Amino acid sequence: MKLAVKLFARAKDLVGAGQVTIDLPEPATVGGVRAALTSAYPALSPIASSLLIAVGTDYASDNQPLTADSDVACFPPVSGG
Repeated sequence: MKLAVKLFARAKDLVGAGQVTIDLPEPATVGGVRAALTSAYPALSPIASSLLIAVGTDYASDNQPLTADSDVACFPPVSGG
């Protein structure tokens, strides 16, 4: 299944694009997104385990299932004060 994934902040900088399309085996999960992104874009490896992945408007766990029309976005963890 092909899935569009939006990238923000450091993830966007490391990949060089604000959105990418990845191929996922079915049944697809958020964890599969993390693995596919790391495989396709090795520059993401240092932050892959800490990426926050949202489906729709909510952050999702790695076991959350996805469909081809899922709205997926990746955010690196942030800190601030």
